[in-house]
Amino acid sequence: MDEEVPQPAHTSAPAWVDAYLQHIGAARPARADAEALRELQLRHLMTVPFENLSIHLGQDIVLEEERLVDKIVTDHRGGFCYELNGAFAGLLRALGFRVTLLQARVFGDGGRLGIPYDHVALRVETEDGTGPWLADVGFGDHALRPLALDSRTEQDDPCGSFRFREAPQGDLDLLRGSSREFRLDLRPRVLADFRAGAWYHRTSPDSHFTRSPVCSRRTAEGRVTLRDRTLITTVRGERYEKELAADAEVLAAYHDHFGMVLPRLPDVRGATTTV
Repeated sequence: MDEEVPQPAHTSAPAWVDAYLQHIGAARPARADAEALRELQLRHLMTVPFENLSIHLGQDIVLEEERLVDKIVTDHRGGFCYELNGAFAGLLRALGFRVTLLQARVFGDGGRLGIPYDHVALRVETEDGTGPWLADVGFGDHALRPLALDSRTEQDDPCGSFRFREAPQGDLDLLRGSSREFRLDLRPRVLADFRAGAWYHRTSPDSHFTRSPVCSRRTAEGRVTLRDRTLITTVRGERYEKELAADAEVLAAYHDHFGMVLPRLPDVRGATTTV
């Protein structure tokens, strides 16, 4: 679908907005400007984990804004790109930003492109006339700051140097250093367009999301990740790994590092087919 996606009115913010802001430790911005967008993206990345646990717990993933927000704010969970950027888009719109969902295909091994609707990212317009910006809280270890979408020069970020490069059919490739991250389609989409991509990633044996549980969050000094039973911490570029043998240790790690109270340990038999 190529038509302009309508934006909701912002005469009054939904009741959940203050709870969402409190959850990520952010104050309500006085203005929907670039500075506020940078702060919101950083706090989201530092608080809300990138995780695929619903796949391995047999839980439904419903691509509806209210359900996604509730998962983050009420359940203190995270999600993968469709969930995280879907919820973040709702928060930004409620705060007065103009947000368009964009679909992207992720570059894999050997430069092979992933499926259509492989990833969702956000085109964000601000009230100060800067940008437009590419905001993304759902790509794991990625840029901490929004990227200027119209720029073709190097953009320095604490996580590296990023650059947009023209690609066929009006698309853009996002590069991190010399490595291509994903190919971005600039046509506007809606959340329901990503249902097939979400279904693929939570059911296909070719999807890396179905292979093992992973939960990861940015920290002040690096990153903390729990991959199955391996706790990985990166502190100022130094990587440390610890194997957690007991189930209680793993559940405690989910709680201590990600604020999650899980009903049981996730496993690969948890995948279901409902989107």
